[in-house]
Amino acid sequence: MEIAERQAEVAGIDARWLEAGGAPILYVHGVPTASFDWLPLLERVGGVAPDLPGFGHSSKPAEFDYTIQGYDRWLEAFAGRAGLDRFSLVVHDWGAVGLALAQRFPDRIERLLMFISVPLLPGFRWHRVARVWRTPLAGELLMGFTTRRAFRRSLPPAIADRAWDCFDHGTQRAILKLYRASPPEALERAGGRLGELRCPALLLWATRGPYIGEEFGPRYAAALGGEARLEPVETGHWSWHERPELVERAATFLG
Repeated sequence: MEIAERQAEVAGIDARWLEAGGAPILYVHGVPTASFDWLPLLERVGGVAPDLPGFGHSSKPAEFDYTIQGYDRWLEAFAGRAGLDRFSLVVHDWGAVGLALAQRFPDRIERLLMFISVPLLPGFRWHRVARVWRTPLAGELLMGFTTRRAFRRSLPPAIADRAWDCFDHGTQRAILKLYRASPPEALERAGGRLGELRCPALLLWATRGPYIGEEFGPRYAAALGGEARLEPVETGHWSWHERPELVERAATFLG
């Protein structure tokens, strides 16, 4: 499927996104990637994948509200710009900010596909790297010492160099602000209305991810208000890059 690159101003952000076919599907990426993360699914299923503010080739202004609520409002504006009235939602990692939008407009969500995502649930404790990022000065120092080699060790080969090439000061600032605005109690509050999401849901939950425990897959499935199917997958954090057959599983679910 042919993928087109689009660019326009959305809610004050010079936004860049990828678009394929006419499928009403919104993909929301996590940290530290961008829309390119979703290329295997865009090629197979189609849909729309933005670079969130602060990431990829979208603008990265210091004054943007890099919080769950800020991304929620921006995604609402983006969905309007992309002509997505009723759509399927696909999230991974910090793409969980898309769940804030879904909880405000549950009737607009046709289907929900979740890869392992930040838990908007009680009981989550940030992983070691995130705890450093949340600490002033220590987080900035860790960002400054991050290298391309570290990205190649941590991310799948298909996306490691692309992510590194976008990992500028603006993205580093966005990451630090987002994590520092998101203590565990804020995450729990952000998921307080998950039960209102009654659309069919599929959770392809990685069991070997180093950042988010596998126990949060069943907890998400239980918190959602509709039929939610949990399928544990023996992979690391970026499961569909490690096991391409998951792209077919996702395509079957999304229709």
